[in-house]
Amino acid sequence: MPRIPVLRQSLLATVICFALAPIAASAEPVAITAARMVDVDSGTLRNNAVVVIDGERIIDVRSDGQVPADAKRIDLGDVTLLPGLIDCHVHIDSQSGDFYTEAFRRSPIDNAVKAHVYAQRTLQAGFTTVRNVGSAEFIDVALRNAIARGEVQGPRILASGLALGATGGHADSGTGFSPYLRFEGYSGIADGVDAIRAKVRFDVKNGADVIKFMASAGVLSEEESVGEPQYSQEEMNAVVDEAHRWHRKVAAHAHGTEAIKMAVKAGVDSIEHGSFLDDEAIALMKKHGTWLVADVYNDDYILAEFARLKYPDSMLEKERKVGRTQRESFRRAVKAGVKIAFGTDAGVYPHGDNAKQFAKMTEWGQTPMQSIQAATVHAAELLGRSEQVGAIRKGLYADLVAVPGNPLQEIGVMEKVTFVMKGGKVEKSTK
Repeated sequence: MPRIPVLRQSLLATVICFALAPIAASAEPVAITAARMVDVDSGTLRNNAVVVIDGERIIDVRSDGQVPADAKRIDLGDVTLLPGLIDCHVHIDSQSGDFYTEAFRRSPIDNAVKAHVYAQRTLQAGFTTVRNVGSAEFIDVALRNAIARGEVQGPRILASGLALGATGGHADSGTGFSPYLRFEGYSGIADGVDAIRAKVRFDVKNGADVIKFMASAGVLSEEESVGEPQYSQEEMNAVVDEAHRWHRKVAAHAHGTEAIKMAVKAGVDSIEHGSFLDDEAIALMKKHGTWLVADVYNDDYILAEFARLKYPDSMLEKERKVGRTQRESFRRAVKAGVKIAFGTDAGVYPHGDNAKQFAKMTEWGQTPMQSIQAATVHAAELLGRSEQVGAIRKGLYADLVAVPGNPLQEIGVMEKVTFVMKGGKVEKSTK
């Protein structure tokens, strides 16, 4: 029998002692009461809501106003209770400022020391789970782990690590600059099937929960096109095949029509942005069950703040081409019954303003209930977390949000979160 090193023996003994130690009695259950509750599973509004929580999990949901005798009551009053919100497209470790200042005067270390601030703002806005799609130096993985350890405040994070892309494409930070400039650090650039498979494995090795790649060109980068494909069909197939081999879902940044179709045929789980959809692309997404994650608020912010942010004029021209068309594509996708999940691209605009997108989603085709479901039960389905988050349901994490009034009558109240609970812990309360 091989000899176990002393350090490993010590760790093993600690684990065994912990496992055999008596389990401490849990604290008393907590009952959250509110005038109304959005039941995202049934798509209905329920009155006299009571949600009973034991530790991190929901153990009962009622609509009779009756609080168990052994539970501590937290009465939120005349508010509407919702599940913790989910944003499927954020960049939690950065926030846009002056374009050239970001490029030349700041490093990933600057992003890392601010990331927890953005995470806290996101949680305070009611978003208890996010999917981060692209992060320098695996900052999102480190932040995810720190939040999970309780060291900083923030939402649960599904991290992507490095976003994959082609040389000269949307993931290539050197595009548009002098060829003599060198950007140090890890890179998601990969060309060819073998290199792409290796890069997917590198992301997984370093903690990625999801794989993000650039199927097309983009807006806030210096390529000539906004939507042309930047990988071949074989390369996109390789991304998806390798990611799924490691049980990781795939998010494809795709503005252009052809790139969207190629990514869907490759088997991606979600199309991010989806700006230039045609009938064939919509039909393909429905056939394959591909989700659309469209950041339909973003255009307002970029155009309003463009001068202050000092983006190059070429980017402004691309944004003008994309904004209105993306929203019209969103409307057509909703009408056709494409599966929609909530995603904002927060980080391009300030973290904590994520809920501003609800009004745009309803303006461009969804009902208030559909937009809320996109940010809860449907987002959880896309993320593969339906047994953990996304609804107020027995057995799920006690992730709860309260807003004043009735969001089904006035969706704007989603921007006025008064109460946030994550995993049974109150993170925000204005009462």
